[in-house]
Amino acid sequence: MEGSSFAQGLNVLRPVRFAPARFLLPLAALLLPACIARTAVDIVTLPVKAASAGVDAVTTSQSEADEKRGREIRKQEERIGKARRKCEDARKRGDYDEKWCPIAQESVRY
Repeated sequence: MEGSSFAQGLNVLRPVRFAPARFLLPLAALLLPACIARTAVDIVTLPVKAASAGVDAVTTSQSEADEKRGREIRKQEERIGKARRKCEDARKRGDYDEKWCPIAQESVRY
């Protein structure tokens, strides 16, 4: 009996043969070249994508330039407004503030 149970245990360890393997191998053979081709396309286009990203990082679009100019104008307007307030306060005291009054005479350059 012991010998027969040992033999049955070996049957459990025997590799199982899959019938679907006959069908999966041809399918894999069909799909693998497509995967390799896609990878090759990705590798070939990578330098182009990297170069275009570099150009985008270096160049400024028109909208970005407009935003930057708008910020500069706002800062200039704030600076002149502050100078006008300071100069007006100095005039009320009967002084001439040499730091702020010349700036208050400036106009915004558009």
